[in-house]
Amino acid sequence: MTNSQSDSFIAAFSLDAADLSKSSINTIRATLGIAGVIALIFGILITFWPKDSVIVLTWLLGLYFLIAGIAYLGLGIFSRGISGGSRALDIILGLLFVIGGLIVLFNPSNSAVVIGVFLGVFIGILWIVEGVVTLVQSGDAPSRGWAIFFGILGLVAGIIVLFSPLWGAVVLFWFAGIALIVLGIVQIVRAFTFGRGVKAA
Repeated sequence: MTNSQSDSFIAAFSLDAADLSKSSINTIRATLGIAGVIALIFGILITFWPKDSVIVLTWLLGLYFLIAGIAYLGLGIFSRGISGGSRALDIILGLLFVIGGLIVLFNPSNSAVVIGVFLGVFIGILWIVEGVVTLVQSGDAPSRGWAIFFGILGLVAGIIVLFSPLWGAVVLFWFAGIALIVLGIVQIVRAFTFGRGVKAA
């Protein structure tokens, strides 16, 4: 990343209302407010009604599988510019997506449990690998003690989640809900305070 790209990336998170027009300030405030309200609503739903929220999210995932499957089937059946092998693979992938989508849509509760277990196992393995990598590289770390601490923490957390993946997924889901509530409140407050008392350009 070049210095100019880095500067523009940082600038996106440090907007100065004094450099903006009145309509730009209002647009940013509205965007922050809407995003904050949406995050707050989702956070409350996930935190206080986790079971219903998981089922809705699972149903949306099933709907995505179904739409993606139909798209792949259409690509495989109607595309004339690709090879027969590629078309066959698109049709097979489309059928798998459609079957998976139908299973999820008709059994959202059971599918939510399966997805939760899969997610928990995946995150558990990821944390174990991250812990091992951190411990292996701890010799080169500037603060070796912290590296070892985080490596051991990652290993322990990964093993706990791996052996009780559904519990781990529930905790992560609950944590995500609380994080969304905090993020939503911060964005709503920022929407009310951004550009206040500044004479717009």
